[in-house]
Amino acid sequence: MLCVVFAPTAAGPGIPEIKAYLNGVDTPNMFGAPQLIVKIIGSICAVSSGLDLGKEGPLVHIGACLANLLSQGGSGRHRLRWRWLRYFDNDRDRRDLITCGASSGVCAAFRAPVGGVLFALEEVATWWRSALLWRTFFSTATVVVVLRGFIEVCRNGRCGLFGEGGLILFDVGDVAVRYHAGDLLPVTIVGVLGGVLGALYNHVLHKVLRVYNLINEKGRAAKLALALAVCALTSALLYVTPFAVPCTPCDPAFGGACPTLGKSGNFKRFNCPEGHYNDLATLLHATNVDATRNIFSTGTAGEFRLDSLLIFFAVYCVLGLFTFGIAVPSGLFLPIILMGSAYGRVTALVLSRFARIDHGLYAVLGAAALMSGSMRMTVSLVVIFLELTNNLLLLPITMFVLLIAKTVGDAFNPSIYEIILDLKGLPFLEAKPEPWMKDLTVGELAAAKPRAVALQVVERVSTVVEALRATRHNGFPVLDRPRPGVSELHGLVLRSHLVAALRKRWFLPERRRTEEWEAREMFSSAELADKCGGVDELEISPEEMGMYVDLHPLTNTTPYTVVETMSVAKAVVLFRSVALRHMLIMPKFQGPEISPIVGILTRQDLIAHNILGAFPHLASKRKTH
Repeated sequence: MLCVVFAPTAAGPGIPEIKAYLNGVDTPNMFGAPQLIVKIIGSICAVSSGLDLGKEGPLVHIGACLANLLSQGGSGRHRLRWRWLRYFDNDRDRRDLITCGASSGVCAAFRAPVGGVLFALEEVATWWRSALLWRTFFSTATVVVVLRGFIEVCRNGRCGLFGEGGLILFDVGDVAVRYHAGDLLPVTIVGVLGGVLGALYNHVLHKVLRVYNLINEKGRAAKLALALAVCALTSALLYVTPFAVPCTPCDPAFGGACPTLGKSGNFKRFNCPEGHYNDLATLLHATNVDATRNIFSTGTAGEFRLDSLLIFFAVYCVLGLFTFGIAVPSGLFLPIILMGSAYGRVTALVLSRFARIDHGLYAVLGAAALMSGSMRMTVSLVVIFLELTNNLLLLPITMFVLLIAKTVGDAFNPSIYEIILDLKGLPFLEAKPEPWMKDLTVGELAAAKPRAVALQVVERVSTVVEALRATRHNGFPVLDRPRPGVSELHGLVLRSHLVAALRKRWFLPERRRTEEWEAREMFSSAELADKCGGVDELEISPEEMGMYVDLHPLTNTTPYTVVETMSVAKAVVLFRSVALRHMLIMPKFQGPEISPIVGILTRQDLIAHNILGAFPHLASKRKTH
């Protein structure tokens, strides 16, 4: 209800939107106070209800929301006006703070400070520099110190389940890992399966999310009905499926630990007689964290049956596919960890003749492989699992498995976050352009677009209003005529600045240029930075429509320009490295009869599938590459 009514953008993990924002995409209504409040309450309710989702993605989004609000002193009209806040009220520092917030969220979720820094570096941030490294490290160090303090306060169950396990969530540090040649085959199979299953999971999830988009477009009632249907399916599967496996007698060596009497443990009785336990109910009827601890537990090769692990994997796979995408805050990390750990144990059971490493460690490797196969992370994932499990001896074999899983997954489809970015229509620019882009010039790309709307330095109000109403462009080229018959590029004016000029009635009865002091008296920096409002909200009289507006004080006279013969591949690299929003294209030859501007490119124009839509013949070259 909270997500549907108050903050629709709080649904989902929020990580793809953070990636897009840090890539230079405007993502409105993503980091405000309503999103923060709904994300906190919604993720608590969703995780507590037993849905197949995690809190890790929402925690990353919560960290980003806190960072954004702190950088601005609050949200809306109730912002704090402290003097020191002005140092952060710019796009670069806001991006840095949101990066720190995202890394802090990962640290809080996994209690992995170094993993949080590397996650921000590998997965979230587009622009990285040395100053940002120590800032994110300082943020995660603060998080882990505060966490440690609360864990000490909450010892002996004084805060419920919080703090169990200390700073190491899934400690397997007491296991001595010895490598044998026979382990190479099963470990390689775990990596290959992780890549194949991760790619298959991404493919099916893509199809499910497309169907969910069609359902969600029908309105709020449809969103609520979909969420309720998934809740009913989850309850039914979690209750019914444990009846499909037989009860297992307790080993006398377990003593009073079997069957489990408390909240968590490896031996849930469920429907079994005295002295027996149901291993599938042990995994399904526990919190996600407890289920992960159970399946990661070492020295328990015979506690989980093969059929129980296969059913658990199937149930969590189905529920994970259908739960992600409904109108609740949800994360992908823990469901994928549980699925991967299940197939890791299955591999160890099937290949027990060759496997000499503990079955619980195979579960760890399976979880890491499936995450790499789906999310395509490597370095940050290695360190996160190292901090999760506290076993440095697992490092070489974990690196080996992750590299195999990522390589196999990349051969099939993009990562899950790239798929979500594409479904949401966010124009994310990859670090490396497609090889076929070098065969196309920016002049050819601009020629396939509608001609750019250009304005004069001193323009009629009616022309400005018509340009704003007829287009959704964020920037307009401004041309100057220094003498008759000669036209040259003066610069670029933003849509928000044109609206500000119309709102302030910056009108002149005759065509003339104003002085700089006149503009400084009329506009403040806050008014020019305000992006609210549109031209339709303004009431302009017919007399004012015939007046003029001087655009030269509002124009950026040094925009980025490129020659029309530049390749699209170079343009993509320049656009991404400098964080551009507009790129003006100049003609190769200048002359009185030649327009000083060929066109203007935006981020949307440089997305691969948009280019292929305008140039279908390039699709064959893409397949060849």
